[in-house]
Amino acid sequence: MPQKVILIADPGIDTAFAVALALLDDRLDVLALAATAGNVPAFQATVNIHTLVGQIDPPRWPRMGAAPQVEYEIDGTRLHGADGLGNANFPEISLHSPLPSDRLIIELVRKQPGEITVVCLGPLTVLAQALARDPSVGPQIKRLISLGGSWHEPGNATAAAEFHFYCDPDSARAVLRSGIPLTLIPLDVMRKIIFSPTDLLNLPCPESRVSKFLRKIVPFGIRASSNLYGIEGFHLKDVSGVAALVLPKAITTKLVHADVETRGELTTGALVVDSRPRPAGKPNVDLAVGVDVTAVRDYIVGTLGRYQGDSSF
Repeated sequence: MPQKVILIADPGIDTAFAVALALLDDRLDVLALAATAGNVPAFQATVNIHTLVGQIDPPRWPRMGAAPQVEYEIDGTRLHGADGLGNANFPEISLHSPLPSDRLIIELVRKQPGEITVVCLGPLTVLAQALARDPSVGPQIKRLISLGGSWHEPGNATAAAEFHFYCDPDSARAVLRSGIPLTLIPLDVMRKIIFSPTDLLNLPCPESRVSKFLRKIVPFGIRASSNLYGIEGFHLKDVSGVAALVLPKAITTKLVHADVETRGELTTGALVVDSRPRPAGKPNVDLAVGVDVTAVRDYIVGTLGRYQGDSSF
């Protein structure tokens, strides 16, 4: 039976890859795609999830939630483009008052308690708001997979902080302390999943809707990665969240006690892992410490390769 999942997304280029894989994988039943600000502002994130689903046109469409109107100090537009999708100028989507993302999560989890895994590919604002609105929802979530924090690697928002946690450290702390079974994938693992320009521009089934869509958005990311970071290729960081769900043996984890710094002048948003022999609290995070990159790459290629879809784009 397919695993039931809710994706929380701030759609940038790597998010698009992750969402595409989840929507096309018949082992997953994507119940909802809940937008959140992050790589792009809230309204653009809501537009982008509709664009993703419309362009990919998966066999089964998920419900879609609107991002809450929050503003962060930073965004990801330098890497992903002003629209988050490589400035590819997709047709405008007409939005019809979608349910707010936090309310959509509450509704679905209440209907199917203990059955839904939440995969957060962006800041944890939406989930924290859902928990604040209805504290009973937390214990009803089967599992949470979240991309955030950095352990030994330098941050990508500040020297100490990873982007998602830096955007909303208070929400990150609230979720880590919520008691929800949590697999946390830090930058140490995310950064290992990188594709070369040749790989990205020569995806399987090049005439399928999904491959055509992805090829439209990746050139911006390739150029931006080269200009900003001197990298020849592009990190598909968000794919690690989907991989942790469908390829559990590909992700190596370690139980730790972890928290998030919320007030430090230089360390706001930093993940703090208590590695002492006697940590201050019980383990609350299953921290990803390794990844089978080959398995993840094979998953990406295999999933896109199996989907022929509608070639009329």
